[in-house]
Amino acid sequence: MTEPHAVHPSADSMLAVAREQARLGLAEGGIPIGAALFHKDGTLLGAGRNRRVQDDDPSMHAETSAFRAAGRLRGYQDTIMVTTLSPCWYCSGLVRQFNIGQVVIGEATTFYGGHDWLAENGVGITLLNDAECISLMRDFIAARPDLWYEDIGE
Repeated sequence: MTEPHAVHPSADSMLAVAREQARLGLAEGGIPIGAALFHKDGTLLGAGRNRRVQDDDPSMHAETSAFRAAGRLRGYQDTIMVTTLSPCWYCSGLVRQFNIGQVVIGEATTFYGGHDWLAENGVGITLLNDAECISLMRDFIAARPDLWYEDIGE
């Protein structure tokens, strides 16, 4: 089990971008998971949200959306993926495939994804256990279990 690491000084402000994306997704009738890709200097490269429902695209997870919004980069080792929820195996694979150096996770209470595997493979993990992220997902899962289980492939 991954223990929370010391919080990067700007982890909370980076998570605020992802949380706003999650709220936008919920308002659009989608799944409230948000993400953002930052350069390690704090520059926002791209932000996105789970758009499976809105785009009728099962591959459009929040991390994928943020990654696509960032556009083409020469390399990703100096980037930080920030996500409101522990990344699923699909999104964990994206992090590994493109050698994203760090992942900041809002919460892993409602869904425990592949972040231990990422840590075992050299990705820096910061788990924030953010109360707002937890509440957002608990409320959504209670209201729309059908959509949630579809999203996680169950």
